[in-house]
Amino acid sequence: MVRLFTEDFSIGYGEELIVKNLNVQIPDKKVTAIIGSNGCGKSTLLKAITRIISHQSGTALLDGKEISKENTKTLAKKMAILPQTPEGAAGLTAGELVSYGRFPHQKGLGRLSARDHEAIDWALDVTGTSEFKYRTVDSLSGGQRQRVWIAMALAQETEIIFLDEPTTYLDMAHQLEVLELLQTLNREQERTIIMVLHDLNQAARFADYMIAMKDGKLVKAGSPDEIVTTQTLRDVFQIEAVIGRDPHTFKPLCMTYNLIKGDQKHEEAIHPAYARTGSYH
Repeated sequence: MVRLFTEDFSIGYGEELIVKNLNVQIPDKKVTAIIGSNGCGKSTLLKAITRIISHQSGTALLDGKEISKENTKTLAKKMAILPQTPEGAAGLTAGELVSYGRFPHQKGLGRLSARDHEAIDWALDVTGTSEFKYRTVDSLSGGQRQRVWIAMALAQETEIIFLDEPTTYLDMAHQLEVLELLQTLNREQERTIIMVLHDLNQAARFADYMIAMKDGKLVKAGSPDEIVTTQTLRDVFQIEAVIGRDPHTFKPLCMTYNLIKGDQKHEEAIHPAYARTGSYH
């Protein structure tokens, strides 16, 4: 089932188009990872779909309605966004910042209800940030701050969560914690997760569906097995890669060798089996 998709979606700054006539579908109740090289339009796409920036032409639709024309509060009950470099937390405690995620659910004078406090405490707990509730966000480390911002997005309790590089500033253990949390939210609560990731193996491991972009255009979309292939990685990143299989998840595992330069062909020099199949199994 697809509730969220774009049609001929173009986004730019001034006369320069960053995303060009993009047609993508986001599977409902799945984890989707968007991959591509720096500057290909991944973050720009997320910002435009969630109305942080305007698009130039085409449309993004949710449940058959143009997102750009939706009421802000109504839309905020359906979609949450964690930008790549969130701002605006100066002087706030972690608990206060996370409480901002409850804005779409507040009525009247905007006072927090018992249900709001419950959602805030849950979000702090699952992100491992409860101990920072009364500390200012400014006093936290980069990784701690990132987890508090993620808690704010979770406190919004939306059906769809967009995250732009959610593992930024996090060490390896906390990266896994965050990605496993998002996967759990998807599996247990059927949240639709859309995230931009730079780590291809993390994307393949945690995503059900992947979107590969280059120069503002869609290169390919599909399952990790369909995207993490030698040909797609050549097309998207201009690299020669050995594709194996994760022994624990059985998802494709990429081991990059080097950049493609000119008409050089590296596969024969890597391994005869790889040259024939493009993978080691």
